[in-house]
Amino acid sequence: MSDFLNRIDRQTTGNRCDVTPLFADAQAFAALVDDLVARVKGADFDRVAAIDALGFILGTAIAVRSDKGVIAVRKGGKLPIECARQEFVDYTKQHKSLELRPDMVRPGERVLLVDEWIETGAQVNAAIALIERLGGFIAGVATITIDAEVATGLAARGYRVFAAATA
Repeated sequence: MSDFLNRIDRQTTGNRCDVTPLFADAQAFAALVDDLVARVKGADFDRVAAIDALGFILGTAIAVRSDKGVIAVRKGGKLPIECARQEFVDYTKQHKSLELRPDMVRPGERVLLVDEWIETGAQVNAAIALIERLGGFIAGVATITIDAEVATGLAARGYRVFAAATA
């Protein structure tokens, strides 16, 4: 396990870990971003799509290091304009949605999708559906940690997965 992963707080209530201590440690965060940028180096992508909210932090850092723009994939109800929406059921069995400005994804654009932690895949699959419906192509999915079964499922569907760790 990379040293930067030790900054993740795993002694939390419930079944979720807290990555914010990793983000708060400048050296550990830089090491994480370097690691993920090195992993995605072979992927050909035009922009980074980052999922609300902690995915924004990681996705923006990857985009800056890769000299790419960022597409913000927002939680439902956050955009003040008419937008494209994708519904999903999250790991807590709650109905949620993701939204995107329809003009944010150019037809044929190759997008690297980033979220900080992928557990069940519900949110990342909703983002994939949304981006593809708008004409984008998913060049890969990048994250700190992804559930092994979710990673296998994404790979089986032809998506490249770039993760610092699998759970």
